[in-house]
Amino acid sequence: MKSVATVTFFLSLPFIVEASEMVKLKGYLGERLDAMIEKSVVRTDVDYLTVQFSADADTRQWWQTEFWGKWMHSSVPYASYVRSPRLNASIERSVSDIISYQRPSGYIGNYKDEARCDRGWDVWGMKYTMMGLMFYSDGAKDPEKKEKALDACCKLCDYVIGELGPNGRRKRNIWHTGSWSGMASCSILEPVVWLYRRTKEQKYLSFASYLVKCMTEEPDGPRLVDLALKKIPFAKRTGIGHNFTPGKDWDYLGKCGRAKAYEMMSCYQGLLEYAEEVKGCDNLREAALLTAKAIVKDEINLAGGATSLEQWHEGAKKQHLPYKHQQETCVTTTWMRFCQKLLEVTDDPQWADQIERSFYNAYLASLEADGSEFAAYTPLTGSRYHGHHHCRMHASCCDANGPRGFLCFLYDFFRVKNDVATFNFYSSALAKGKLSNGKNVSFEMYSLYPRNGYVRIVSRTALAGSFPMRLRIPAWCNSATVKLNGVSAGAAKGGTYFTIPSREWTHGDVVEIKFSMEVVSHIVDKHVAFTYGPILLARDSRFGDGDIAEVMRCEFEDKGIVKSFTPVRTTGDDFWMLFSAVLPLGSHDENPEGQLPTAVTFCDYASAGNTWNRKDYYRTWFPLEQNDLF
Repeated sequence: MKSVATVTFFLSLPFIVEASEMVKLKGYLGERLDAMIEKSVVRTDVDYLTVQFSADADTRQWWQTEFWGKWMHSSVPYASYVRSPRLNASIERSVSDIISYQRPSGYIGNYKDEARCDRGWDVWGMKYTMMGLMFYSDGAKDPEKKEKALDACCKLCDYVIGELGPNGRRKRNIWHTGSWSGMASCSILEPVVWLYRRTKEQKYLSFASYLVKCMTEEPDGPRLVDLALKKIPFAKRTGIGHNFTPGKDWDYLGKCGRAKAYEMMSCYQGLLEYAEEVKGCDNLREAALLTAKAIVKDEINLAGGATSLEQWHEGAKKQHLPYKHQQETCVTTTWMRFCQKLLEVTDDPQWADQIERSFYNAYLASLEADGSEFAAYTPLTGSRYHGHHHCRMHASCCDANGPRGFLCFLYDFFRVKNDVATFNFYSSALAKGKLSNGKNVSFEMYSLYPRNGYVRIVSRTALAGSFPMRLRIPAWCNSATVKLNGVSAGAAKGGTYFTIPSREWTHGDVVEIKFSMEVVSHIVDKHVAFTYGPILLARDSRFGDGDIAEVMRCEFEDKGIVKSFTPVRTTGDDFWMLFSAVLPLGSHDENPEGQLPTAVTFCDYASAGNTWNRKDYYRTWFPLEQNDLF
């Protein structure tokens, strides 16, 4: 058996059991989370996922072996959150099966020996299997089960090192395996670093260092550092040769391209983890930070999503156009995870802003209304519908990834770190934490945010000692006020943390926050869209209030406040938010009747098209009437 470090590693994992025990969501978000856990996690046929590992049967170099690890990524903390005996039983059974399927060589997967560690998704699958085993090990209460799972993970990593490490048996470079200039395979760096943290075995750190070199120094590898530090746009980080024919050489693109969003961000997460363990890696952090800022500037749309055909494509300036396979859910979830790691590393609230925007829009939009399924793609205009079935299974990468996204929100909702209590997100919830003196702190939050801008936080803490509280003020907020026990604590600035100085909190202390909430117009290439706080707004054909693609007269400015929107009562469970808007629609202003504005209805983007029926369609970007003469 491998030695197991005795330190608790919850805080080194992006999705943790501890967080699921510290925050309990109520209200609308609590209902959506509970439904998603029950129908997308608890009811998953995990035997269907694990049996894929039982034989070396894959002949198509597919990715069946990623699904179990992703499911474990969310199922372990959710089992703690809902206290589900059924889910716990599924977890225990699945881990037992996975370990039983481990070959004498240490391999856990389903590729034939001659196809392993080559083209395809074999290394990618082993990455997620390592993650799943470590999540189980971290959450297991039984020391023997904990060590057994970690030992299986070590044997699997040893297999990868023996096959693809320096002087590996396969005699091939890891960046020449998998897809996308090796980014898929090289992203195994993240769990390799996790494994080093848990075992402190030098061979895992050495392999991690080798992976970093592969990801950053090889001319035909991912080149994740030098291209980022040079601020090369994603569209020009191609990695493909001059003979590439767009639309025809898909296999060549998949092998050599560098624009695949999910895999790229997974690699940067690994680089950030590595930089926490090894001194003198400021260049890795800087490359990850510059990349994330470039993603915000060039790729992320108003819904907090990105990509067409799962690749970066300068999407921020093209988001008004109907690009194919827009806004993959795997990309949304991984972007939230990337931002979560950046928030942990930098303590910069801008990354919580990004998580919030993605969560309330692209992420919730991808989740079916009953919580049973995640869409593969969620276009900004069109309809919602079921995603693909991958690997000839009733499963997909987005369905497997989806439940992990809610954990980003749950984990960073409330944190107690270095004896500072921080609220990053706002919703009706019960939040708990622990100070360094061992005393527990607890707060109850009531809020309809972001339906309105009022938040009330009531202390359920007494005799715990003094500590400050920080409140994230979103960057989109023009003004916010904070009160403590009815007395003004001062004005707050958007894009910062507002700090209530250290004090002895007593049971019944009340913190109140009031955010200004306005509808803002955004203009991209002769089209206009509207946001309300962090929420993207949409018109839906179900309202029956005219042509949702009708042009609007040019009476808006970019980032301008629009006062003609009014929040109104929702008509049922189909819509979370509704707004009545009086807008200058149509181009027939030559006639007195045509000059009059039109009353139409908007809803939050996540609710738009949530019937998953193609007869119901929606729109977020609206064409502006053009006049080139005046």
